[in-house]
Amino acid sequence: MTDQPQSASNPDWQDAVRELESEFGELSARMRQVMAARADRLQPCMLPGTYKVFTTIVKHGPITPSALAETLVADKGQVSRTVRELERSGLIERTADPADGRSARLTATPNGVERLAAARSADPHALQDRLADWDVSDIRTLTRLLRAASTRESPPRSA
Repeated sequence: MTDQPQSASNPDWQDAVRELESEFGELSARMRQVMAARADRLQPCMLPGTYKVFTTIVKHGPITPSALAETLVADKGQVSRTVRELERSGLIERTADPADGRSARLTATPNGVERLAAARSADPHALQDRLADWDVSDIRTLTRLLRAASTRESPPRSA
């Protein structure tokens, strides 16, 4: 028995996509809750958006403010205000960009990285806990498929 071709005209395909969209919505809501809790643990009253800016600096740093705004697809003014807040909190530092003296590079401070690790590890419902019983191959398959969905790559068809 072969599956019907994947196409927008196939009702089963349409139902599967709608179900996937619904699950993405649930996952997104759960991740917002996790991000809000981690933000508050990192620094009381920190907004989830500020947490996202900080974790992006940790992941991609050192990074220029303009590259940070581009990566986040965010307004440069808002990113600038958030960066100043993170600096005042001692979570990041700004240094001169050796490639362009007019620009700065943003880097997480050692204290910031340490506080982030503590904020992440304190979550009793972290993704690691939810996936504890999963096979590594299943985690990698899910990662590959999510990457393909978010980048428009075509995943290999399953047999």
